[in-house]
Amino acid sequence: MAKTVSDQVVERLHAWGVRRVFGYPGDGINGVMGALNRMSEQMEFVQARHEELAALMAVGHAKFTGEVGVCIATSGPGAIHLLNGLYDAKADHQPVVAIVGQQARAALGGEYQQEVDLASLFKDVAADYVQMATVPGQVRHLVDRAVRIALDRRSVTCIILPSDLQRMDAVEAPPHEHGTVHSGIGRTFQSGVPDLDSLQAAADVLNRGQRVAILVGAGALHAGDELMAVAERLGAGVAKALLGKGALPDDLPYVTGSIGLLGTEPSVALMEGCDTLLMVGTSFPYSEFLPREGQARAVQIDVDGRRLGLRYPTEINLVGDSRLTLQALLPLLQGKQDRAWRREIEAQVARWWQVVEQRERNQAAPLNPQLVFGELSPRLPEDTIIACDSGTCAAWYARNLKMRRGMMGSLSGGLATMGCAMPYAIAAKLAHPQRPVIALVGDGAWQMNGINALVTVAHLWKRWSDPRLVILVLDNGDLNMVTWEQRGTEGDPKFEGSQSLPAFPAAEYARLLGLRGVRVDRPQSVALAWEEALASDRPTVLHMITDPNVPPMPPRVTREQVKHYAKALLHGDPQAVEVVKATAREWWDGFRNRK
Repeated sequence: MAKTVSDQVVERLHAWGVRRVFGYPGDGINGVMGALNRMSEQMEFVQARHEELAALMAVGHAKFTGEVGVCIATSGPGAIHLLNGLYDAKADHQPVVAIVGQQARAALGGEYQQEVDLASLFKDVAADYVQMATVPGQVRHLVDRAVRIALDRRSVTCIILPSDLQRMDAVEAPPHEHGTVHSGIGRTFQSGVPDLDSLQAAADVLNRGQRVAILVGAGALHAGDELMAVAERLGAGVAKALLGKGALPDDLPYVTGSIGLLGTEPSVALMEGCDTLLMVGTSFPYSEFLPREGQARAVQIDVDGRRLGLRYPTEINLVGDSRLTLQALLPLLQGKQDRAWRREIEAQVARWWQVVEQRERNQAAPLNPQLVFGELSPRLPEDTIIACDSGTCAAWYARNLKMRRGMMGSLSGGLATMGCAMPYAIAAKLAHPQRPVIALVGDGAWQMNGINALVTVAHLWKRWSDPRLVILVLDNGDLNMVTWEQRGTEGDPKFEGSQSLPAFPAAEYARLLGLRGVRVDRPQSVALAWEEALASDRPTVLHMITDPNVPPMPPRVTREQVKHYAKALLHGDPQAVEVVKATAREWWDGFRNRK
């Protein structure tokens, strides 16, 4: 049998190191599906329940391996379904290649069934590279460029394959003539270190600072040792953007935790009190949580020069890999003799953890969601991978969960899409079958696509060397983050028709699929449920029934927020009394631990 264009695509991806493709079949991509079948011993095809889940799995694979993620879908509706997951990759700068089918070339422009202008559709999400193949001689360089650009630019790329072209004979080596392109697989390596003059200029700024703050993001996840060394030498405190939560352990006394609306009081104090700011691998967007303009001299390190000086008027901008740049910068930094700033930071961090522990023990009906996370932290296995969804579960993940060294965690940072945790967790488990994985999911995201994703878990789990995949479903019957945003931002009471969710028996559903399911609605059962789930011989759904009235309090409450909040409660909010009581408890815990 002659090698087809589809065979060439799959073999070329394999040559680039791809070993797993996530997707869903359809007649517009049948040629490539046949090729994947023929190479099934070398290339795994993971069938998702929906193309959006496939794209999100590709993002999760990229985040938890550092490799390019690949997803595949048919033409028309299948390609459209990929978009949300691909925008998640774009927003979080993850290398993902999308391969999509298209109608036969002769039909294009004829309003054929499922004909969509895919090049235009994908032009925004795959802005760095989207191309449709029209002749077999193109295919080799389309694959090479799509993978290389995705890796080099940490971006989304897309290849469109008309269905008739997929069945044609491959052209493995284009003819040696004018008008052809001869690409190769050779990987691109960059030095990743700025020049010495730039490093010295950055060191001069940092050495002159008396109160240094460091803000780290996803680009610093591989630079933990270097970050600790720099923070120690400068006597600095370190705040973390959400995607950078795993960059440093949360048990370090100078790590102030997350920053932003879901952040901590010590992170606010760190940014308000610093005179020098070092930003490493982060594009944290909310300027109101950074120092005021003119307050601090600032240095930024990022591998992509386009993102330098974007969030704060930085004085020195270093283009380079964060780990290598910090290694080169460290010998130029002078140790701070005055440690008063560091002692102040550590005292604030210690007080904050007291607040967190007190809030976890506050009365709630039936469960305080903060207690659920507080009981998980000390029970986390050493090499856990955590996938968190959007919503209030992201607030508790950011503030209450103490990640330790060696753990990984991620969520949808830039896009903040609902429904990412389950596909992320599946991708993590496929890439690291020997490691325990935990998915933190709200009931809104669970009902959106988590229910479907659990079917994939039931299908795949027996091949994992460590079967532990724990899915926490926080069930408060409410689209809770939006409810609190309506109250605090808009001044509107809870809109029951919009916000209330129907009940779904998550634990029973898990058992129906042959998995373990545990429903918890008593505080004294939370710790035992975690212990049993983390010792289980199969994936487990922990269905925790939590109180929707426990507020995800911002680190500092503004006068405007109080005004909106009061307006919402005074104008018919159905849980007004319960909300006031819960908010008062949260406020009091914070107040009594302040100096």
